[in-house]
Amino acid sequence: MLNKLDDFPIHQTPEPIAVSSTSDRNVYDRTWFNGYTADGAYYFGIGIAIYPHRKILDCAFSVVERGGRQHCFYGSRRAPIERTEMQVGPFRLEVLEPMLRTRVVLDDNATGLACDLTFSARTAAIQEARQTLWSGGRRAMDSTRFDQFGRWSGVINHPDGGIKVDDRTCYGTKDRSWGVRNVGERDVGGAPMPPPSVFFLWAPLVWDDHISHAIFFDGTQGEALVREGITAPLYRSEAEIPGVVDGLDRRMATARHRVKYVPNTRLAQSAEIDLVDIDGHTTTIALNPILKFQMKGLGYGHPQWGQGMWKGELEIGSESFDPSTLDPLARENVHVQQVVRARQSGQTGIGVLEQICFGPYRPAGFSEFLDGAKG
Repeated sequence: MLNKLDDFPIHQTPEPIAVSSTSDRNVYDRTWFNGYTADGAYYFGIGIAIYPHRKILDCAFSVVERGGRQHCFYGSRRAPIERTEMQVGPFRLEVLEPMLRTRVVLDDNATGLACDLTFSARTAAIQEARQTLWSGGRRAMDSTRFDQFGRWSGVINHPDGGIKVDDRTCYGTKDRSWGVRNVGERDVGGAPMPPPSVFFLWAPLVWDDHISHAIFFDGTQGEALVREGITAPLYRSEAEIPGVVDGLDRRMATARHRVKYVPNTRLAQSAEIDLVDIDGHTTTIALNPILKFQMKGLGYGHPQWGQGMWKGELEIGSESFDPSTLDPLARENVHVQQVVRARQSGQTGIGVLEQICFGPYRPAGFSEFLDGAKG
C-alpha cells in the first residue's frame, strides 16, 4: 500500500503512510474551507475528505448569495491509495505551496456549479487543542485540527449567475483535521442506543491586525467538554508569514459563550464570547449574524450525501434550495454557519459562527432532541 508520500521522511508508525494507526471504521482526514465578504453578500464552503477504512473519497462545494438560493455540488468515489490524488470527477484540490496557497477547481459539469479559486494564507498555522469526546467507554471523536486565516481570489459560476471573488474583500478560513469522528451511516447492531447529543460552537474572527478564535463543546447540562480561546497575528500577505508556525499565537486560560436564539429554533440570533487570559482579564466579543449558510450543503448531516457514505465508484450530484423556506428544526438543517459582524473594545471585525445543537441542552432550555427556544 505504498504511495508517493512514502518517499518522504514523514512516517510516524512502522507502517506505510496509507495504513492508518487505528482500525476504527470512522478514521478520516479532511480539508475544509469557507469564504465570505464583510458585507454578507455571499458565502461559500468547500470540503474534501478521505475515509481510509470506508475506502471513500468525497467532496462538496456550496455557495449562497444574500437573498438567493444555496447551490450545492457533491462528489464521491472509491478512495485511491495515492493520497496526493485529491480529485473527484470535475473537482480537484491542488496544494500550490504547503501552508500558504491552495487552489480549488470545479470544472464545468452537469450541475451548473463551477469555480476556480485560490486561497492565500494570512496567518501561520494555528493548532487547536486535541478534541476527544466519549460515548460511554468508546471515543466517539478523537481528532486534531489546525486553522489558517486568509483570503480568496477567483471566480464562481452557479445556476443563478456568477461571482467575481476579489482577494481585497473575500476573507476565508482553512480547516485541516484528521483522526476519528462519526461519519457515514450510523452503526447498527448491538443494544439500541439513543441518538447522541452534541453542542458545538466554532468562531474564527478577523480583526484589523490579528485574529481571534474560540472553540466550544458542551455537555447536556452546559458543562465544559472543550473550551479554547486563541488570538494570533494577521499578516498582510503570505510572503510575510515567517514559517509554518510563528510561535506568536496567544492561548487563553479559558473562554465562555452566551447565545440568544431565534424563537422556536436553535439558530443564534446573537452571541457573546468571553476570552479570558491567564491574568484573568476578560475580552467580550459581541456577534451579530448577517448571512446564513446551511452546512448540509457540504454533506454535514445530509440524508443522501452525508460525509463518508458510499455512493458508488464515482458519482456526482447537486441540489439548490431557498434557505429561508427550510424547517429550522429539521435534523439536517440545525447545523449552520453564519457570517457575523464582531465588536470588541471599540474594534470591529468579521468572521463566522458555526453552531450545532442536538438533544437536551439546559442553558438554552432545550429539553428534547430538537425542540426550539421559547419566544
